[in-house]
Amino acid sequence: MTPYDMKHVAAKLVDLHARSLDLAAEVVDTVRPEHLDLPSPCAGWTLRKLLEHVIGQQQGFAAAARGAGPDLALFTDAPVGPDVAAEFRRTGAELTDAFREAAAAERAVWLPEIRDGGPFPITQTVGFHLLDTLVHGWDVAAALGTAEALVAAVEAEDALVGTLLKVTEVVPDTPEARAPGMAFGPGLEPGQGGARFARALALLGRDPLWKAAS
Repeated sequence: MTPYDMKHVAAKLVDLHARSLDLAAEVVDTVRPEHLDLPSPCAGWTLRKLLEHVIGQQQGFAAAARGAGPDLALFTDAPVGPDVAAEFRRTGAELTDAFREAAAAERAVWLPEIRDGGPFPITQTVGFHLLDTLVHGWDVAAALGTAEALVAAVEAEDALVGTLLKVTEVVPDTPEARAPGMAFGPGLEPGQGGARFARALALLGRDPLWKAAS
């Protein structure tokens, strides 16, 4: 693959990532202050904790894409203010700009929370965060009881859901990689012939039918 082709692939992947942020933002737009103490599919995390993590990760990935070294402090959770939707959209837009800049420069990215920290090619970096965006977007939607609408929206976009599943299928599913406290739990049996988003969720240890205990 020529350098031009690589840049084209990276640019297309950044576009798909931006679309994933748009869909997740539509979910976060519906979060109200009274929702923040709801349980989420992330064991032990309230919706507030989940959103603090998501926004902190967006800030961290943006700093890393702009050339920061392997600094864990950049990925610290970000306390949410009164307008969490605005914070999500602001940090998401900054991340998209950073990814576009890194893709144009073909910049490798240090990600200290992933494996040996890298540096990772920008295409792999964008894929990692696309997965995070859609899965955590589903986490938020599931906590709110609106997951079906997000799943349908993602499933309607073949390139987006196909990329999500492709990235998911290469996430290691070993006892070390899926231990308590790691990003994903042990994979679940995804079944055959199901929707691709549901398959990705199951492979990452999430029950696609999760609902908060009543």
